[in-house]
Amino acid sequence: MSRSDQPETLDFVAAFNDPQAAALYADGPRRFVPGYEALHRMTAILLGEGTPADARVLVLGAGGGLELRALAEAHPTWSFVGVDPAREMLTQAERTLGPLLDRVTLVHGFVDDAPCGPFDAATCLLTLHFLEPNERTATVRAIHQRLKHAAPFVAAHGSFPQSEDERPRWLDRYESYAVASGSDREQARKARTAVGAHLPTLSPEQDADILRAGGFSDVALFFAAFTWRGWVARA
Repeated sequence: MSRSDQPETLDFVAAFNDPQAAALYADGPRRFVPGYEALHRMTAILLGEGTPADARVLVLGAGGGLELRALAEAHPTWSFVGVDPAREMLTQAERTLGPLLDRVTLVHGFVDDAPCGPFDAATCLLTLHFLEPNERTATVRAIHQRLKHAAPFVAAHGSFPQSEDERPRWLDRYESYAVASGSDREQARKARTAVGAHLPTLSPEQDADILRAGGFSDVALFFAAFTWRGWVARA
């Protein structure tokens, strides 16, 4: 996420700045993202490949603190900078992290507000799908500029086939999974409608191309679960 006056960016930030939404956030991804906890464990493994014991890690879209907590618990000697534009989500992150906050610096803002680094690794989970392609590429490039050479980067977000025939089918599966995971059927239907109408979702091929356009190499898919994809790449 880069600092922008685009209405789309401001809309999603406003949604996450709602105190009630921030307080309830932790339950949402578990119902809508298959393998959510496993995604965090895999991310910790991938970031640890060749990363120093005292690694400093950039986490973009850190609000809520769930990803930060998982990474901090998996790597007790690492330190983190977590960036998020929604202040209420950062407040929630403080609660989630508890004593782990000693190793975390939280930054209210966008990627442009993050320290220049260089960082040993970076993540951006469940975030880039909110951004239009041009802004997405700019954000990925800004992350790349803050990383050491060959540092690992893990990105995961909504990404699925976008053809006229396939897109509705995958959105149906997104809704059905949420219901099967315990979400209220009406809530799941509203979420499906919102994703279909407002998120600038791309195909997995387009998302991989954006990582390459942002400067990353060795782009590899490691996570695929219904409407979600995850990649690991090197700076």
